[in-house]
Amino acid sequence: MHRRDFLRFTGLASAGFAVPSLIPSAHAEYSDKWRTYEVTTRVEVLKPAGVTRVWLPTPLTVDTPYEKALGNTHQAEGGTSAAMTEGKYGAGIVWAEWEPDVKPVLVMTSRFSTRDVAVDFSKPGSVKAEDPTVLAKYVAATDFMPTDGAVKELSSSIVKGTKTDIEKARALYDWIVDNTYRDGKVRGCGVGDIKFMVENKAWGGKCADLNALYVALARAEGVPARDVYGVRVNDSAFGYKSLGKSGDITRAQHCRAEVYLQGYGWVPVDPADVRKVILEEGGGKAPTDPMVVAARKRLFGSWEMNWLAYNYAHDVALPKSTKGKVPFFMYPQCETAEGRLDPLDPDNFKYQMTSKEIV
Repeated sequence: MHRRDFLRFTGLASAGFAVPSLIPSAHAEYSDKWRTYEVTTRVEVLKPAGVTRVWLPTPLTVDTPYEKALGNTHQAEGGTSAAMTEGKYGAGIVWAEWEPDVKPVLVMTSRFSTRDVAVDFSKPGSVKAEDPTVLAKYVAATDFMPTDGAVKELSSSIVKGTKTDIEKARALYDWIVDNTYRDGKVRGCGVGDIKFMVENKAWGGKCADLNALYVALARAEGVPARDVYGVRVNDSAFGYKSLGKSGDITRAQHCRAEVYLQGYGWVPVDPADVRKVILEEGGGKAPTDPMVVAARKRLFGSWEMNWLAYNYAHDVALPKSTKGKVPFFMYPQCETAEGRLDPLDPDNFKYQMTSKEIV
């Protein structure tokens, strides 16, 4: 990571980024301080059958302006475990395997540091250009995320009249915020089936739906974009009860997005969390509520890093899996001779995730 990229991304040393106007509380400020966390995931397979396998995502395997991995430890009681990096997206995977008649237990502990990130849009051109082969990967379609047909028709209608990639990115962000909604009945973070959403005009969902819709629409316009899958690890310092979680984070998974803009590099966005604030904050708020307005401004170009980023991976082939690819890799996964366990049912899977800040 280049030093100039770090300075450009922090947003805190930048006079051009007016932080106080983007927050709901005058006492909250972005912090350029690195904070270190430890997340422990413990998996206990209650009903093993035949050979049992478990896969866990690790923190990003490449350092970014907002996250640095500090290492993982893992132990599979009664079995074997190993770590690997998936080839296409660089996703870190810890996986374990147990023979029949063994009680499977896997414990993984990850340490990492994060700091808040904000892009200074008044200073373009200060970032080293991304490798074209990397950008090509993030304009491509995936199994659940087509970039042609109805998706392309929708994206073209949204960006009509725009000229630059930043104008397109902003138009798509505003459209997601204005036209979708967070559906509390959706299990987990959703499935991200963009083809179904667009063809059926099904605009409700959760983060893996709404932010994936943003990514698909951007890619359809030739603007590189990617989902970033992760989990919340601390409470929000900005006063948002709905946008943070500490301690037991078993059900705190959250998907964000990044869009690549010429002159600015990878820019953080999160329209799904704007819709989460509207639905959940204080029992629900109008789009014109000051807290919602602040979130809408803040979440185009910045993230509060009370969150761990895992990977950017889609259509993931887990090592030694016999049950096919997973659309994305954000939850613990397990397979036995009887099939793949439900990763959205941690009580019966069974797994627990905890986080703590290391002082």
